[in-house]
Amino acid sequence: MPVSNPSFSHRLSAAVARCRNPVTVGLDPRWEQLPAVLTSGGGSASDRAVRAEIYATFCREILDVVHPLVPAVKPQMAFFEQLGPPGMTALANVIAYAHERDLLVILDGKRGDIGSTAEAYADAYLGANSPWQADALTVNPYLGDDSLEPFVTTARQRAAGLFVLVKTSNPGGATFQDLVADNRKLFRHVAEHVEHWAAQSADETGYGAVGAVTGATYVEELGELRQAMPHSWLLVPGYGSQGATAKDVAAAFDSNGQGAVVNNSRGIIFAHARREYAGRFAPDQWQRAVEAATREMIDQLRAETNVGRL
Repeated sequence: MPVSNPSFSHRLSAAVARCRNPVTVGLDPRWEQLPAVLTSGGGSASDRAVRAEIYATFCREILDVVHPLVPAVKPQMAFFEQLGPPGMTALANVIAYAHERDLLVILDGKRGDIGSTAEAYADAYLGANSPWQADALTVNPYLGDDSLEPFVTTARQRAAGLFVLVKTSNPGGATFQDLVADNRKLFRHVAEHVEHWAAQSADETGYGAVGAVTGATYVEELGELRQAMPHSWLLVPGYGSQGATAKDVAAAFDSNGQGAVVNNSRGIIFAHARREYAGRFAPDQWQRAVEAATREMIDQLRAETNVGRL
């Protein structure tokens, strides 16, 4: 049954317009790359509970910086799951803190399964009334239509969103995604299904509840997929540390600068270690490096893409 709450597409479009940029900050806490000021205060690095609390502190302090600047964040579940139950508690606290800061949360778990298992995943993660309260979730399409339909149904019922892996940013993605079937590469078949679901759920923004993960490291394919999926939000990884630039992601946006969000994880959250910022900010000023890197990305996107029209 349709819900009265604003759709995910509506909320994401409004957040992008409010911030005048589509930057999504990836929350990928890695112990070895954390600011020394957070890891040198005592406690054992092998103690998962200690590490989990430091991960939560690190992410909260990033959220304190970026929440006035960007529309969304993308916690990567693997780095929290790695710490077992304390890590999952930390993740739940980070999600709640992001919502308190009016940030949309795209939970990056790449879930996918069939039948009742897919229904359970969808019930667990999607929507404000779910245990994890994610605004959107990344999902894997490899098991086919019946593995995705429970996610689509739940997302539409709960005004949540999905991002289906279509053309990922990693080099090895081509191993399967570029295989040809019926004279088209596999990722184009997946894109067709995504667009079908997106068109069915499209709202006044022109976009639907089902979007696609489309890597910035494949510039030509990114442009092709924007044309092939006119009703689908694109989640674009690969910016920054993976080598993609603002010019590389320009084709992801519609003429109004909407329709895509661009993720940057390491390039922002570990900006304190980047050469251009390490010399500008003291070790205990790592949050200022995060802010500077975020603003730099925003400025680049505004200068090189239709984001400048927001």
